[in-house]
Amino acid sequence: MTVKKSKKESRKFTSAERLSIIKEAAQKGQKVTLAKYDIYASTFHYWKKKYNIYGDVDLEHKSNKDNEVLIKQLEKENNALKLLLAVKELESRMKDEILKRNYKVSIVNNYAQINKIVISN
Repeated sequence: MTVKKSKKESRKFTSAERLSIIKEAAQKGQKVTLAKYDIYASTFHYWKKKYNIYGDVDLEHKSNKDNEVLIKQLEKENNALKLLLAVKELESRMKDEILKRNYKVSIVNNYAQINKIVISN
């Protein structure tokens, strides 16, 4: 496995390399694997957490621009869902008000009918 090193001596692992390191750590042991590739435990746990939650798709390096685009898309979706929820809540309240009015009217009508029956008898 060849690892790219930048000018600052930081290593860049591809998503396939990250996945193979995670799988190797599961088979041979975490401590041995991390020593072999000279990886910090926190870095490994970060990769493993991302792998467990999102699968191997999210092991890629993402730039801030990619994340910003995703955040904007999720914010738009969130706002649309909030609007939809507000409309549904308003509809529910309107139905409740209509039912209350109809219930009050039906009680008054029933009371009037009872009075007619009592008076006629």
